[in-house]
Amino acid sequence: MKNLIKHLVSLILPVTVLIIVPFLIEKHIFVRSRFSLYLGLIPVLAGLTIMIITIFSFATVGKGTLAPWNPTRKLVIFGLYRYVRNPMILGVLIVLTGESLILLSLNILIWAIVFFIINTLYFMFSEEPGLEKRFGEEYLEYRKNVRRWIPRLKPYNPD
Repeated sequence: MKNLIKHLVSLILPVTVLIIVPFLIEKHIFVRSRFSLYLGLIPVLAGLTIMIITIFSFATVGKGTLAPWNPTRKLVIFGLYRYVRNPMILGVLIVLTGESLILLSLNILIWAIVFFIINTLYFMFSEEPGLEKRFGEEYLEYRKNVRRWIPRLKPYNPD
């Protein structure tokens, strides 16, 4: 039960980024056309799928959550992490792009860009140095072989 509560609390982050902030940015959210709805649903569903897979990996492989206040205890280099170092944030960015298409919102697209910049800086100056301290050489080898944002074509195999 305690783990379930930790995971539910960690969902505050994606809910804020994907629902609360876009609502505050747009205030009047409505779909402008069926075409934009259908076009935007493709990245939204793809991004949500990536996020669900990533959250599952955090819980089962990493024994932690997506939240920095309850990080994984084991380095996750399984599943989507074999292709890209930050699939969770990539999934969020894909969902935000889909939302901007559905709502034909330049403001949400700008929010996605700002979110990307904030996360890039956070990873460079906080998360990656922290992972290096926690996981040492294993993380350094992983970081050397897997890019932060652009997925590999072939999965990384540490063995």
